[in-house]
Amino acid sequence: MVQLSVRVCVCRPGGEEEWVDSSELVPGDCLVLPQEGGLMPCDAALVAGECMVNESSLTGESVPVLKTVLPEGPVPYFPETHQRHTLFCGTLILQARASVGPHVLAVVTQTGFCTAKGALVSSILHPRPISFKFYKHSVKFVAALSVLALLGTIYSIFILHRNQVPVDEIVIRALDLVTVAVPPALPAAMTVCTLYAQSRLRSQGIFCIHPMRINLGGKLRLVCFDKTGTLTEDGLDVMGVVPLKGQEFLPLVPEPRRLPMGPLLRALATCHTLSRLQDTPVGDPMDLKMVESTGWVLEEGPAADSTFGTQVLAVMRPPLQELHLQGMEEPRVPVSILSHFPFSSALQRMSVVVAWPGAARPEACVKGSPELVAGLCDPKTVPTDFAQMLQSYTAAGYRVVALASKPLPIAPSMEAAQQLTRDTVEWKLSLLGLLVMQNLLKPQTTPVIQALRRTCIRTVMVTGDNLQTAVTVAQGCGMVGPQERLAIIHANPPERGQPASLELLPVESSAAVNGAQDPDQAASYTMEPDPRSSHLALSGSTFGVLMKHFPKLLPKVLVQGTVFARMAPEQKTELVCELQKLQYCVGMCGDGANDCGALKAADVGISLSQAEASVVSPFTSSMANIECVPMVIREGRCSLDTSFSVFKYMALYSLTQFISVLILYTVNTNLGDVQFLVIDLVITTTVAVLMSRTRPALALGQARPPGALLSVPVLSSLLLQVALVASVQLGGYFLTVAQPWFVPLNRTVPAPDNLPNYENTVVFCLSSFQYLILAMAVSKGAPFRRPLYTNVPFLVALVLLGSVLGGFLLVPGLPQGLLTLRSIADTYFKLLLLGLVAFNFVGAFMLESVLDQCLPGCLRWLRPKRASKKRFKQLEQELAEQPWPPPTGPMR
Repeated sequence: MVQLSVRVCVCRPGGEEEWVDSSELVPGDCLVLPQEGGLMPCDAALVAGECMVNESSLTGESVPVLKTVLPEGPVPYFPETHQRHTLFCGTLILQARASVGPHVLAVVTQTGFCTAKGALVSSILHPRPISFKFYKHSVKFVAALSVLALLGTIYSIFILHRNQVPVDEIVIRALDLVTVAVPPALPAAMTVCTLYAQSRLRSQGIFCIHPMRINLGGKLRLVCFDKTGTLTEDGLDVMGVVPLKGQEFLPLVPEPRRLPMGPLLRALATCHTLSRLQDTPVGDPMDLKMVESTGWVLEEGPAADSTFGTQVLAVMRPPLQELHLQGMEEPRVPVSILSHFPFSSALQRMSVVVAWPGAARPEACVKGSPELVAGLCDPKTVPTDFAQMLQSYTAAGYRVVALASKPLPIAPSMEAAQQLTRDTVEWKLSLLGLLVMQNLLKPQTTPVIQALRRTCIRTVMVTGDNLQTAVTVAQGCGMVGPQERLAIIHANPPERGQPASLELLPVESSAAVNGAQDPDQAASYTMEPDPRSSHLALSGSTFGVLMKHFPKLLPKVLVQGTVFARMAPEQKTELVCELQKLQYCVGMCGDGANDCGALKAADVGISLSQAEASVVSPFTSSMANIECVPMVIREGRCSLDTSFSVFKYMALYSLTQFISVLILYTVNTNLGDVQFLVIDLVITTTVAVLMSRTRPALALGQARPPGALLSVPVLSSLLLQVALVASVQLGGYFLTVAQPWFVPLNRTVPAPDNLPNYENTVVFCLSSFQYLILAMAVSKGAPFRRPLYTNVPFLVALVLLGSVLGGFLLVPGLPQGLLTLRSIADTYFKLLLLGLVAFNFVGAFMLESVLDQCLPGCLRWLRPKRASKKRFKQLEQELAEQPWPPPTGPMR
């Protein structure tokens, strides 16, 4: 993916052609593109001909895109604004066709890491840094352990010097104490948690390339969803066409192929950018459905040219078997496409210039957003009930496209059509009618949205579709409940000396007609409406005005915004960034087509596309629905909770060993090398690895795992457990010293030469049991993980290790010499040690239970509830006290 080197043909200034390696290309070189296509090694602007390009490696969109010649004019070239005329590095040219001249030419604009693919690779190699409190506190906690290690080192130097230990031995033991207090295995143990979660996600068809993002999934408070292809099905079905006669809409025509020959039928048949690839029409799915509904057939190449005797881009032929239709005003003849201006997400429309045999002048056909197309039309051709008609269909969840046309005062030739500018073509049009298409909700959408809302996770729709259609889909899938308040915010930019203004348009709750829900299914997923819930819907233009002219109101809108429609790809990215400024942990789920920027900007991006562009997203799902979102959240919560448990266990393990070593240093002995190996490798490593295998809880709950490691509950648990560990070890030591058979070690002989001895044996046995007890105590299940007994390997390891340790303590004759343990013959004393272990076991579990059950309530009682530091919570509190916009009355 990173290295791309191919042979390319370059046209030199003198006209000669030269084949060079793509690594030698520089901006300004003129490439000659082969007609059979190939892989683009750089970014280039198309200056002659047309290309059908597969851009899935960059955008995730599997539908081929038609690239046209860069238009002439005073506007400077920018890849972002001239995407339809730019060939991007790493994309695959499926087909190149010359229009004027013998060659398809493109001028190199960027190479290497400066290209679009270079930026993609760079984002993978250098991902955006993660700002997560858990990771920051982990570093601080390790620093605190380092300070503790320093204090322990000072104490050990003093004690060892007092015991007349040689200087070289003092240095070795002091440094050894540092590795005891700060466990080197901590990063590896923390990584194991996310690796297990990554493996479980992969088994469910969700692939993660940034494992550190898994823990962020457990803190999600808001998830943005694209609409088409994410919440709704990919395919669009043509419901029919609403023709226009004079200034009145006619009834819906379910079969567009039955329309009489005229401007409306010509627009339906030609206003697209489809192309033929291996005798198969390819292009935008909506264009394919529209042309399919007319029955017309696309022809390109020499066959199209021969029809008209001159060069054309393509020809649309009427169906061969024609049904006799009454009222046909003119016979159906082939229509040639002379020029086209591809669809632009910024302009929300596209247009073509067409001609047909016998036509004195060509015709311009425009298709796009109804609101924008109507604004480009002559007001005399727009019916007075246009808004009501549009509302009737969009409110039912249908997608509506407007069609318009006008005659052009030029010769019907391709050369003349190519000289036209877009502004000339798309102006003073005549409205022809509306194309109505339906897009059904996916069956998994409603239950997932309801489940997320029940767990207090905000769901937001971000789409490029019509606002009313998006509102209807939001109501149909449960983003907006039937009893919840919904209003549309409309912003007007400043014009004619008037300042920018806002309008509030209330929306009545309506049932989705477009198959969004059936009554039985809706009843299955209903949830109690929240009387405080207030939802806002707004368009991309309003979002832009708010950002520019109402920056102080924007946060209040974002906290309540549920539907963001007519959003351009860059606006989706801006929305995610603005939500993050309010300190939301933001998730984004999209199909990858126009969502790459937002998927990359979000804290947790989940792509439903498996194209190469999905690498910008931390998560990629092989399932083409949003069921993957709660899976990622459950795994994130499980992984984050497990990370806390493992961190606590590793900290307690190091502190337990730290206490053991300090006790033994005080009496001038130490743990043996084999004992250290057994504790670190056999016990701790095995336990730390297996305790992370516990799977996530089966259902999402409202609770979220804590994100702060340096918090009162965590620190209280650590301090009390350490106190318990120290008391048990010291208790065992003093009990041993008090026994009549106790023989003190020879303090004049340094360790390990004074091994085995009673002090070492008792401390080692007790601490070994403590490592197992602490592992069980911190491995609680609910509410984020399944119960402990479901982790069978972990339980088996605990039982086996506990049995072996019990055997070393109780059974005489076991290979105690390898561990340099001294045999204890007093059975009563052995049982007393096991009683200490049992006391430690009960005490550890009681401490964790009491802290979980009582500490939160005690903290609330001892200190008043403080205002949250998170910006969005502060805004929610402000809006609860003083609603905006006001529930009744005009908006200010």
